[in-house]
Amino acid sequence: MAIMLGVDTGGTYTDAVLMRGETEVLARAKALTTRHDLAVGVGAAVRSVLKDSGIAPGAVGMASLSTTLATNALVEGQGGRVALIYVGFRAQDLETQGLADALKGDPVCLLAGGHRHDGAQAVPLDEITLLAFLETHKLDVSGFAVASQFATRNPTHELRVMELVQEMTGRPVSASHQLSAKLGGPKRALTAVLNARLIGMIDALIGRAEEELRIIGIQAPMMVVRGDGALMSSAQARARPIETILSGPAASVVGARWLTGADHALVSDIGGTTTDVAMLQDGRPEIDPDGARVGPYRTMVEAVAMRTTGLGGDSEVHFISEGLAGGLSLGPRRVVPVSLLAHEAPEVVLPALEAQVRATTPGEHDGRFVRAVPGLGMGGLADRDVALLDRIGVGVHPLAAVLRTRMETGALKRLVARGLVQVAALTPSDACHVLGELTVWNADAAHLACQLFGRRRTGSGDVLAHDPVILAQRVVDQLRDQTAIALLEVALVQDGMDERLAHHVLMQKGLSGHAGAVRIATGLNVPVIGLGASAATYYPRVGARMGADMILPEDGGVANAIGAVVGRVAVRRSGSVTAPSEGLFRVHLEAGPEDFAASDTALARLESVLRALAWEAAEAAGALEIEVWVDRDIRTAKIEARDVFVQATLTVEATGRPRVARSRT
Repeated sequence: MAIMLGVDTGGTYTDAVLMRGETEVLARAKALTTRHDLAVGVGAAVRSVLKDSGIAPGAVGMASLSTTLATNALVEGQGGRVALIYVGFRAQDLETQGLADALKGDPVCLLAGGHRHDGAQAVPLDEITLLAFLETHKLDVSGFAVASQFATRNPTHELRVMELVQEMTGRPVSASHQLSAKLGGPKRALTAVLNARLIGMIDALIGRAEEELRIIGIQAPMMVVRGDGALMSSAQARARPIETILSGPAASVVGARWLTGADHALVSDIGGTTTDVAMLQDGRPEIDPDGARVGPYRTMVEAVAMRTTGLGGDSEVHFISEGLAGGLSLGPRRVVPVSLLAHEAPEVVLPALEAQVRATTPGEHDGRFVRAVPGLGMGGLADRDVALLDRIGVGVHPLAAVLRTRMETGALKRLVARGLVQVAALTPSDACHVLGELTVWNADAAHLACQLFGRRRTGSGDVLAHDPVILAQRVVDQLRDQTAIALLEVALVQDGMDERLAHHVLMQKGLSGHAGAVRIATGLNVPVIGLGASAATYYPRVGARMGADMILPEDGGVANAIGAVVGRVAVRRSGSVTAPSEGLFRVHLEAGPEDFAASDTALARLESVLRALAWEAAEAAGALEIEVWVDRDIRTAKIEARDVFVQATLTVEATGRPRVARSRT
């Protein structure tokens, strides 16, 4: 049987597994994810798993990558600076679907043009304004996104904009109609903006990963896991990186099913940055009918119905000063654990922490450090941001040593959002080092960080925690409680209820087993499959709190990498037929609308085109033994006792097993 390699790049660890076909795990390995160049961590994990297994690199017949890079980038607000070309829309439409928030001040060109619902041109495309906009911004953005009104009915204006952008700038351009066949211009525009923002990051990851595999001696084709758990070629992932959002979480659901055989369960995967929760129904992950939601963004990407929360082992611990008792919260931002940074730079971190502990008066930035991420571009930065980045330089510094004014806090946030700078602070991973549940990094630094954090004053004037161990336990308990909320939210939605009930006082009392004059009991009625490297550390507490059976499979720490191997290639292409007038049936195609006199003829034409497109894309993705399914959603209206055709949507899916290269040994 073929030897297949699965790799998952998480926020903290990069995992690798070698499998014999889809039946046996031969070896598994982990390496620290290297944020400045993810391929370094990929190479380290792959070399380790090859060494442990004794398998020669040339024997690997397929390599498959799942990644949380796109998911984490959207959750943390990272990505390149892009420009949106918004054709046929009004300025107020930018506020719909959170589009203005997603742009974060990036340039926008509101352009005359677009089409009507029936595919006919509404207004000619204003190419003069477009050319002036491109001339202004061709050097200060990493890519462009274009969304035109009713582009899924007629994409000619989007195609023309793409042509002009590529001619004038050479930058990548994301067109909304190529990412979704659904109506909803602002939502398609949001999807295109996020796709454009991710292109540079995903392209660099895939290119460097392929290069690293070649250096190791693996010549097999590389596949990438999509957000729905299916596989696509690396070339397709580079062009449509938005489809890799929830790639890692989707792979984990596929891996969870393979590891446990469970048909009905919640799957919760905890990483360094996020906790991802999904439902297995009848052994299959559910696809979100409304499009993938990541952090604040609801996209039009078909993906596993997954709730992604900015909660992980490396989530930043925040102090809540309101109220007499004070409190803690975690996330959504990932930071470098202080214990990890001290492991890598003990000569800087430990003396600084010790000095801060000796100080009589606590400092605002105690226990926090900063370092730059080398090798990333600085285009589009403000002068203040550049000055702060230069001051940080190439070393590790206590945060208080580089921030000279409060105004520079905004510059630091912008640099972190661009991925140019990393902040180190207290995390649950540090708390676990204090409690002795983790021992891989510097426990002394974790102890000092908890001691510093515990000195903060609550509303009553008392310190938050006199003992670092007590503070560490509160951090771990907070992670348990926030994980329980995330699980409850998914379960409530699954049962058709309001997810906000997860926060209700009665629900929380029930989880604690309240038994006064009133007895309240709440919890989960399905098992939970806990995945992730730290699941065994945190999730037994979660299962106990939820009153649920917690399944922790032996290879749950590398479930994403396993899911990357056992997935199948699947490609879907959709299109529509409308009836703009009686006796006229319009097929909406990439080349423009085509009209027919009969609905059956129109549907046959659309199906023929979609079959060809899906088959071609599946072959390009590396699929063999391709099978095709067609789903028809035909809507009619009853008029004078007869059914009248209104609209039809056809979806063609082509699936097959991934191509495996012959062994070179």
